[in-house]
Amino acid sequence: MQIDKMLELAIEKKASDIHLAVGRAPTLRIDGRLRSIQSTPLTPDDTLNLMKSISSERNQQELNEGGGSDFAFAYGDKARFRVSVFRQRGSIGIVLRQIPRRLFTFEEIGLPNQVKNLLFQPRGLILITGPTGSGKTSTMATMIDFINAEADCHIITIEDPIEYYHQHKKSIITQREVGVDVSGWSEALRRALRQDPDVVLLGEMRDLETISIAVTAAETGHLVMGTLHTIGAAETVNRLIDAFPVQSQEQIRAQLSTCLLAVLSQALIPCAGVKGRVAAFELMIRTPAISHLIRENKAHRLTSEIQTGGKLGMTTLDDSLFKLFQEKTIKYADMMECAQDGEEMQRKVEAFTRSGAAAAG
Repeated sequence: MQIDKMLELAIEKKASDIHLAVGRAPTLRIDGRLRSIQSTPLTPDDTLNLMKSISSERNQQELNEGGGSDFAFAYGDKARFRVSVFRQRGSIGIVLRQIPRRLFTFEEIGLPNQVKNLLFQPRGLILITGPTGSGKTSTMATMIDFINAEADCHIITIEDPIEYYHQHKKSIITQREVGVDVSGWSEALRRALRQDPDVVLLGEMRDLETISIAVTAAETGHLVMGTLHTIGAAETVNRLIDAFPVQSQEQIRAQLSTCLLAVLSQALIPCAGVKGRVAAFELMIRTPAISHLIRENKAHRLTSEIQTGGKLGMTTLDDSLFKLFQEKTIKYADMMECAQDGEEMQRKVEAFTRSGAAAAG
């Protein structure tokens, strides 16, 4: 099968990903589920030729020297794809993620409106978290587009690779790709701070040096946005602190207690009865009480603080999931699979079922 036919099918089926692996037919991820295309299993020559048809000489050199390469490419004006090519068991594997053709609005994604207020803050750190494939990149692109349209800022994005292309609107947009425009994450961030930025977006906060520079930038007059592969505010705060040596952890807790504006965690869940997926969100917004918990190394109590912060727009992931279940937007099994506290969620479901039965009676 030629690559263009697979790309066309992925676009038609609204697949989020294409998996090309030796010994299996090309496979699409649709609404979170893997679905094989009716085709013969791919051979090592198949995946090698498919890789060569979409990758540059530089990417092929990276693959040969390091065992893998990541890049993005446009399929005409129909779609863009983020690609990861890699070696496995001596052959080539490929995963292509489809990047939506347009930027989404807050309403289309379902983002809490309180997030808009955070984007006008002159400084601080906003973290967007969730597992791979939970829509973090799309959420950040929507937030950047909102700032771009509403504020006169210099926005610098640091990505690997660049997925969404932004046009200058009210703001100036500078997009730098790691490995193409700049050598590494920490180098890109360090140089960005000399380029008069108001907003800095980090596609990934993957090492101690990058995290340290990002926190310092958030303290010293920049709005910094970044992603982590964590679920929930408590785990996110702990992951950041644990990245530092023990002797530095008290200092980073003190820094985070003053510069961390918010943690937005998200998950994508299949819709019940219709195609597509819907996002559930956890939103923690810094308050004096939350600052105190972070500073005093009591991140395990953040969830209860979020639960009491509903008037400020805060919500836990489990409350967001349960609301979607009540509205019959998602199924029980999918809700329970994503729940952080399965026992408490089960109690909520039983109480909800009893109240429904009583109302019916």
